[in-house]
Amino acid sequence: MEKILVVLFTQEDGSLGRTAFEATGAALGLAKELDGASVTIGIAGTSIQEAANALAGSGAEKILGAEAAELAQPRYATDAAAAEALAKAAGATIIVAPGTSRWNRIAAGVAHRLGGRADTHATSLAVHEGAPTITRWYYRQRMVAKLSRTNRPWVVSLDPGAVPAWSGEPSQATVEKVALSMPETAARTEVIGVEAPEAGAQTIRPEAETLLVTGAGWTKKQADGQIHLKEAEAAIMDFLRQTKASLGSSKSLVDQEGEGQAVLPFLTHMNQIGQTGSTPRHAKGLATCCHGEEPHVVGWRFITERRAVNLDANCGWAQGKADVLYVADAFEVMKKLNDLLAEKAPATPES
Repeated sequence: MEKILVVLFTQEDGSLGRTAFEATGAALGLAKELDGASVTIGIAGTSIQEAANALAGSGAEKILGAEAAELAQPRYATDAAAAEALAKAAGATIIVAPGTSRWNRIAAGVAHRLGGRADTHATSLAVHEGAPTITRWYYRQRMVAKLSRTNRPWVVSLDPGAVPAWSGEPSQATVEKVALSMPETAARTEVIGVEAPEAGAQTIRPEAETLLVTGAGWTKKQADGQIHLKEAEAAIMDFLRQTKASLGSSKSLVDQEGEGQAVLPFLTHMNQIGQTGSTPRHAKGLATCCHGEEPHVVGWRFITERRAVNLDANCGWAQGKADVLYVADAFEVMKKLNDLLAEKAPATPES
């Protein structure tokens, strides 16, 4: 009989992020498919009652809590100690957690401490031939695999955005506190600040419905033999402003600055998607001025509806990688699109 534990870390304000509800939903779904399986939720943070209340109606057998001032900041030593204590208290055989940077940093170490095995970047949890199974992608090999393990405990981190999030009304939850034992040296690492790339406007919106992806074609010579960088910047930023879409880029475009070529100033490597970038999960995606090369397209696997604009009717997007390919000039398409969006925008009162 499998005992499934969901390990969650609270945010700075004591609440849970969307990824926590995704991991909870995946664990609950797996338990329904496994005979006799149970789900326990383990929450770690400085104050966990609000987070526990948010999951009170999930149907979990119980909620465990590890509270300590040292858990205010993410660090390997304290986070691993909290996850280990929760796992032992639950007697977990399968441990599921959202694949955030905070969890992925400790996943292998926690599995080692418990004598188990760890797998990261899972995109689903299910039962196959009676055994719990995960799905994950191997991007460089261009393949998807189903994996199952007999080793227990099995530690699994679930990629953000891969599964639907559990939702329910909050209520008062009963939390069983788990004692933590941490040496003084555990908190010697301290977060003293955050350095973020400079940007004139917010361009990365993980929760946005639409993803706009720019390619190197925006910075190349156009039909008149000239580069129209300012026009490209205005068209892209106007679209983002009106739609609140998220912005992605191909690797070639974000690398151009180091090669001394013309660049779009608001793009950084944080915007890069594809084999060597991020893997976005938006409902709709629109690629502009990029040719649909395979390394770039692999980052689109979880986009529900994929469309592209390119002057080349034989580009990679036309080879079954896009649901719709518009053979057109992206400058003209974006200008017309922005005009239509402006016409439909609600009138604002004069200031």
